[in-house]
Amino acid sequence: MLSSDARAFFREVAAAAFANPFSEERARRDRRLAATLQTPRTPAQEATSSLASGSPNPELNAALSAVRAELDRLWPLDLNALQGEDRHLVEVALLFDTFHVFVPEFDDLVARQREAGSRPLKANFGLEVVRRLVERGMSAERAARFVGIFYQMRRAFFMARERLKGGSPSMQRLRARLWQAIFTDDLARYEARLWDRMEDFSIFLIGPTGSGKGAAASVLGASSWIPFDDQAGRFALSFTDLFVPLNLSQFPETLIESELFGHKKGAFTGAIDAHEGVFGRCPRHGVIFLDEIGETSLPTQIKLLRVLQERVFVPVGGHEEQRFEGRVIAATNRDIGRARREGRFRDDFFYRLCSDVIEVPSLAARLIEEPAELDMLVAHSVARILGQPDEALSGEVVASLRAHVPEGYAWPGNVRELEQAVRRVLLGAPYGGDLRLDSPDVAELSRPAARLGARIDAGDLTMRELQQAYCRLLYERSGTYEEVARQAEIDRRTARRYIEDEL
Repeated sequence: MLSSDARAFFREVAAAAFANPFSEERARRDRRLAATLQTPRTPAQEATSSLASGSPNPELNAALSAVRAELDRLWPLDLNALQGEDRHLVEVALLFDTFHVFVPEFDDLVARQREAGSRPLKANFGLEVVRRLVERGMSAERAARFVGIFYQMRRAFFMARERLKGGSPSMQRLRARLWQAIFTDDLARYEARLWDRMEDFSIFLIGPTGSGKGAAASVLGASSWIPFDDQAGRFALSFTDLFVPLNLSQFPETLIESELFGHKKGAFTGAIDAHEGVFGRCPRHGVIFLDEIGETSLPTQIKLLRVLQERVFVPVGGHEEQRFEGRVIAATNRDIGRARREGRFRDDFFYRLCSDVIEVPSLAARLIEEPAELDMLVAHSVARILGQPDEALSGEVVASLRAHVPEGYAWPGNVRELEQAVRRVLLGAPYGGDLRLDSPDVAELSRPAARLGARIDAGDLTMRELQQAYCRLLYERSGTYEEVARQAEIDRRTARRYIEDEL
């Protein structure tokens, strides 16, 4: 049995180990664990305090040293010799220690696999993780499962930090929500019951256009479960193949079903070859991302509803059902509540998509919370454009934006608009915001038709600008690209281009 002091310490370790790393709870747990470590420690704890020297987190360094010292006191460690809470606490401490021992190997694999693409790379260190856990009393099957969970945790942490830039409270909450969508709010329950059941939990991402819903979806997609093959010494597939996105607004209604479910050769005129849709390309435990789900027609919603309900689909022109074993993430910038009230979005379809609804914050909201986030986002954009960071140039861009963009500017295009603003400044032209939307004399014309009429009267519109303004007016009224295309008698893709493209 554990001593009362060891049991109290391991309880703190367990609480911190299972907490969401992006949550306030994790910060509180870390502080409590640090406070526990401030109490007098045994000579063995003091002697091992340098095991993780060089760690950027002194509190984690101290916690790891203390955990290893307590585990050494139980050596030779056999989980099967413990019962009840003592076994659970020691097992968590063992996992906590093992995970951090192999963090460098997991991180290296994430980086190398991203460069290698679809070919799964060797991960022989996973065999060492299994051996380490089995030697201490864990079954080989469960040990291999933890190798998969450790890899999943490092991918989720890496992707959330890399693809979702920003330190505002809104972005911290977004990262925490995405972690919860991957592992639930109880990592122990996830490991025990849900690690291979998350495909049943669809996610609905909402937020304004350009705010980063696609980036959030890609974090979820790249962080799905992948089993470890201990016979081959590698993971079953590359995480680069887990995420299968589809922008539903890019295709006319006649091709949507084929893009979703695929088609057989000769299924319709022009189908000279068979085509595999996103549902067919999505591997088990993979993620399909259906962007702009608010633009789908009612017939398409019904077809998708069947897949979500029955987990099967049939390619166009085919007869045999194929099974879908992935997860669905949908996103929209539309007011789905209004669309449901108006009958343009089915309630039963919504309820199949909303296991969790996650809001991606607007750029304006983020900058209100943390004005310095502008500096971080500009630096990230400059580094992407140039292929390397440039602190001096980033500072010049920020200075230009602060000098020319009006205070309290709403950034209607969000992060996407900011990226183009950075490019404009790099070209040598100041960016003062989207004057088409924010010019005072235009803002006074509150009605869309009046705004368009005033610009026609002024004679300052080219033919392209006139077409674009008219399509945007129709879109403000109808809310769908299909209706704009019908009223303007143009192709749906042309309508979408007029509505979204900058002049």
